Amino acid sequence: MVIHISPDKTGQFTTITDALASIPDTYTDEITIYIHKGVYKEQVVITHPGITFIGDSQKDTVLTYDLSANMMMDDGMKRGTFRTYSCLIDTHDITFLNLTVANTAGPGPAAAQAIALYADGDRLMFDSCRFLGNQDTLFTGPLPPKEIEPNGFIGPKQFAPRINGRHYYRNCYIEGDVDFVFGSATAYFEQCEFFSKNIHQTVNSYVTAASTPQGQPYGYVMKDCRFTGSCPPASCYLGRPWREYAKTVLIDCHMGEHIFPEGWHDWGKTQAHDTCFYAEYNSLGPGSAQDFRPDWIRRLKREQLPLYSREAVLSGDDGWSPWNM
Repeated sequence: MVIHISPDKTGQFTTITDALASIPDTYTDEITIYIHKGVYKEQVVITHPGITFIGDSQKDTVLTYDLSANMMMDDGMKRGTFRTYSCLIDTHDITFLNLTVANTAGPGPAAAQAIALYADGDRLMFDSCRFLGNQDTLFTGPLPPKEIEPNGFIGPKQFAPRINGRHYYRNCYIEGDVDFVFGSATAYFEQCEFFSKNIHQTVNSYVTAASTPQGQPYGYVMKDCRFTGSCPPASCYLGRPWREYAKTVLIDCHMGEHIFPEGWHDWGKTQAHDTCFYAEYNSLGPGSAQDFRPDWIRRLKREQLPLYSREAVLSGDDGWSPWNM
């Protein structure tokens, strides 16, 4: 099945939501959805597996919305983080190619959390895409097992089983300020750019906030990526542990001068020094010096690199190999 979406009515549909609603639940063949140039302001929910979304233009095919955590709902409660998404993927075997997903709610200090993409599924691939936002731009589900604050996880997956998914991000651009890549998935980022936005604070950005569950072999692996930004020197961290068993590994990554010499922050969780796994190998650029890295940050050895190849991290028991697509 091939579906074309265009705002000028030259396709079968003018909205992504209407196109998805047209797919029968019983349809099991492959589906390709071509999204032509345009700005699609809608909150999209993807629940049908096996769909490839192809944009006309990475910069000119834009799926966007503008919800944020501090907005009040009709019941008098705040919306909270996990109901702010512009796009929710709640299924498996989804591919995004050559498009943008954005949340335009505004900078973190004013708008609070505002998710652009909520990705919760297995075998999810994102190639040559942009994810634009501020605080909490990209959530790589599932949620951690338990919330810390009451109703902290209120949203579409609050009571769903926590199933580890594998995500592959290739040649993507991801921007934000606080914790703008966060979550529990096994996610491999290759040749991606992580852009930290200046919010004029002493600490402008934490790029990652992994919540890898205890016993999960992998969290985030970032290979040949670039950490860039508009922030002053020494005002951003590479990451911090959202949960105590967080895992983030950087291999052959280039870091700008906006990165603190310490590189990483423990979020005040000193106990996580013994339980999380943060590691670097062959870091490059002005923010890469290891002299002031905390003693709980590992330095990988060359012989350990095969453990963090795409195949080791993502192939699993089913031999998934999206890099061959």
